[in-house]
Amino acid sequence: MREMWRITSQKAIFEFSKLPDIRTAVPSILQFSLNVALSILATVLCILMAKEIFYFVEFIVTSETPNFQHFLEQILVFFLYFEFISMIVKYFRENYHFPMRYFLYIGITAMLRLIIVDHHDPFNTLIHAFVILILILSYNIINNTPARKSLNNK
Repeated sequence: MREMWRITSQKAIFEFSKLPDIRTAVPSILQFSLNVALSILATVLCILMAKEIFYFVEFIVTSETPNFQHFLEQILVFFLYFEFISMIVKYFRENYHFPMRYFLYIGITAMLRLIIVDHHDPFNTLIHAFVILILILSYNIINNTPARKSLNNK
């Protein structure tokens, strides 16, 4: 009986060793899921960006009394779509890596949109401008770090 158990356990170990390594299988499955989700998101963002372009044309052609503040707000929404799509493209081109500077670009654009939309309260406008300053300083720090320069020299 003991000999039979030994053969069965050795057989089970041999069969288990044929399975793909879980350390490579799980990340591969998750990477594939992320790539599919980002592809779907990019498609939806492209559709929404095309919708914004149609809105621009409609606004220019049919608007009798143009509201330029609303039009400028829509332009900034368009740039947010554009930046997210370009960030997804960069993700696939740079071997599944999101560059930090794209997040900073999106943050700056979003803050500019908030200033344009909600500029009635001076204190909020000042805080939004301060956030933009922090994002610009962060971008400057990222571009001027020694690690970044050494990577660029290779």
